Amino acid sequence: MEHKKGKDQQPAGSLQHRRTFIRSSALAAVFIPQLFTAGTAGAADFILDVTARPQEFDVVVYGATPAGIAAAVAAGREGKRTVLVEPLQIAGGMMSGGLSFSDSNQMAREALRGIFEEFHLRVEKHYKDKGVQLPYEVGVKDNRPWTYEPHVAENLFLTMLQEAGVTVVLGEALQRVRKKGKALQWLRTASGKTFAGKVFIDTTYEGDLMAAAGVKFRVGREGRSEFNEALAGAAYPKKPVKLDVRDVQGKPLPYISGTQRPPEGQGDDLIMTYSFRFCFSTDPANQVPFTKPENYNPAEYELVRRFLKAYPDTERLIDLYQLPGNKFDGNNGIGLQLSIGLVGLNAEYPNGSASRRQAIWNAHTEYCKGLFYFLCTDPAVPEHIRSKMKGLGYAKDEFAKFGHFPPVLYVREGRRMEGAYFLTEKDILHDVEKPDPIGIGSFPVDSHDCQRIATEDGFINEGTIFPKRLGNRKIGRPYQMPYRAITPKAEQCTNLLVPVCLSSSHVAFSSVRVEPAWIVLGQSAGVAAAEAIDEGSTVQQVDYKKLAARLVKSGQELNIPVVD
Repeated sequence: MEHKKGKDQQPAGSLQHRRTFIRSSALAAVFIPQLFTAGTAGAADFILDVTARPQEFDVVVYGATPAGIAAAVAAGREGKRTVLVEPLQIAGGMMSGGLSFSDSNQMAREALRGIFEEFHLRVEKHYKDKGVQLPYEVGVKDNRPWTYEPHVAENLFLTMLQEAGVTVVLGEALQRVRKKGKALQWLRTASGKTFAGKVFIDTTYEGDLMAAAGVKFRVGREGRSEFNEALAGAAYPKKPVKLDVRDVQGKPLPYISGTQRPPEGQGDDLIMTYSFRFCFSTDPANQVPFTKPENYNPAEYELVRRFLKAYPDTERLIDLYQLPGNKFDGNNGIGLQLSIGLVGLNAEYPNGSASRRQAIWNAHTEYCKGLFYFLCTDPAVPEHIRSKMKGLGYAKDEFAKFGHFPPVLYVREGRRMEGAYFLTEKDILHDVEKPDPIGIGSFPVDSHDCQRIATEDGFINEGTIFPKRLGNRKIGRPYQMPYRAITPKAEQCTNLLVPVCLSSSHVAFSSVRVEPAWIVLGQSAGVAAAEAIDEGSTVQQVDYKKLAARLVKSGQELNIPVVD
């Protein structure tokens, strides 16, 4: 029978951690925030509640991130029966979940074509039809911010999926997979729904399907010497902060993540800060106020209180980007000493058990809710900050079914595959041409803090990589992203593509890690899946010339643009 021919693989609840980067083919636990329950009806009629019997598809995409949507839409447009499975109750990942300030403003937009450009043209038309004049034009490839409201992004993504004939299943988290030899046969969710396919695409931010399939991966930062990366390992570009950061027992205050200062260039298991991307409103008629959380403890914000007392001229603790509709996108400030991210407290998330991930997610939620109330009410907060925070509130018309709080945690970095080609700093900054390009990247290498260390006289934030931009364009150097970087090694899995947690070092990932690049890679993965099916080949053996022609026909740009 079928079960005798293959092998079921279940996510494991524990992994062997090392203080250097983690390499593992172990299987990953999968996570659904408790706020979202499996099986809840989706946001559109075409989102189906699939029955428990196995469902047969050509392409199975796991993770309705923007890359996942691009992959599913591309595969659907290539005539393949495609399903998009997502553990959360929202399609669109961070772009539907609060990230409304497009990172493409730091990229060579003339190389961002295909589904990425199409999405933004749809955004532009949506607002034009409403009589709203946006402060940019998609046809003009300059570096003005391209912005949109989260619900607009979600609705447009759903429309594109529907038009492409994609089956969308929300609220279904991966439980196990089955492989026959080196090929995935199906994935099963926690509720017992089973999705069989010819080619699978992992577009999660965490890399959960990749890990469950037995593909090797890394978590953490390489040391500077491993790949001769000047930007690798521990780094101290931020100035130290002089401040008393210990309590009466001499212990570090909350939100100090470490006490040992590693030498520059040393690798470890740390990753860049997570946070939420908030959608705030300045319109009193469209605001939900910041209220006192049930478990609010002002002592938790003693570090913030002391910092603001010592540095009262601090302008802000949140980066705010103007959006349509009198709204702001609230982001963790990469250049700020204190902001809305929990620096250094996320290292266990990528490989964590469901309960451990839930605890980390909850900690980020509770921290932000308490911080906003603190900044609005605490007398230690300078008046200019209190006044600005009191003028904000959660946007009432965003995330209503999630209590107006962002439903997606900004997992800037999860697992990273060790695939057929391993991208490093030289591929991003120096050796930028590849024989098998599937898209162009150009975001500057950019990492948020990785830890906050107590020092003798204060603290220092460690791990930031500040972006280095080209000339007047203020973009990163364009480079070709190779197909081999999204394919596992053939001996590990022959019908899986991984465009988000692709094969790369921490430094290289710090450039690829933005939604525009992931959308490009996702679209190319969807087209590559169709090509593999049509050729009857493994993903590693796809005829690149045929794939390239198909990618160009789908609107992708494969050539490096000439930039000033």
